[in-house]
Amino acid sequence: MAGSAAPRRLIKPIGTITRGTTGINRLRRGDRWLAHDATVAERLLNADDPLVVDLGYGASPVTTLEMAARLRTVRADLRVVGLEIDPERVVPGQDGVTFARGGFELAGLRPILVRAFNVLRQYPESAVPEAWSTILSGLAPGGLLLDGTCDELGRRCAWILLDRTGPRTLTLAWDPFTVEEPSDLAERLPKALIHRNIPGEPIHTLLTAADRAWSHAAPLAPYGPRARWRHAADLLRQQGFPLHPQRRRLRDNQLTIPWSAVAPLPHQGG
Repeated sequence: MAGSAAPRRLIKPIGTITRGTTGINRLRRGDRWLAHDATVAERLLNADDPLVVDLGYGASPVTTLEMAARLRTVRADLRVVGLEIDPERVVPGQDGVTFARGGFELAGLRPILVRAFNVLRQYPESAVPEAWSTILSGLAPGGLLLDGTCDELGRRCAWILLDRTGPRTLTLAWDPFTVEEPSDLAERLPKALIHRNIPGEPIHTLLTAADRAWSHAAPLAPYGPRARWRHAADLLRQQGFPLHPQRRRLRDNQLTIPWSAVAPLPHQGG
């Protein structure tokens, strides 16, 4: 079923107003990943209605416009709608992008892809499952959700890709020249993981092993941090971490791993 042509104004937005901080090129690493990920590209190309929603774009629509330009390299007829729960942040459409008021209910739209960056980070961890469920229930068949977090300049990023069955993968991406070691991304983990970076949890095990592999790859430092990270990632694979293979040359240091390898352990009852 094709997505709606415009947001349905009678639907009450679900969510709370967040700080809204944003900046030019802040979300570039996530955009580049979306434009090159095989699963995302396949869903966009095969969608009857290639509708993408940028949820919670903040005080400025600049990152929505940037995402639209980057994803249109995958499919030129892509439709993009930016949604903000704060009515004062809704701006007139530009560059083929529409802006409207909306929250986790997606304003009644049925997109094939939703990007929600730095949105759930401002909610309690307990609110994440319901927020995910609400967003996922509004997707078009085969739709995807990207729940991500980054620092103010977009140098340290992490995101989870989900479909209606739940989380599929976790990706960490960082500036090769300003981040000293992989575990520096711990403070930017998505809300579903940020409180789980403790001994015994899978995400802590991954970050600890990534730091160790990065240290072992130090002899490659003269060749640059990208070459060093490629070797470190190979070491992680040899240790049994199921990192997705790198299929192209990357500007960023990056790892993508199945959610099953980093999913939080069930809370033990006291």
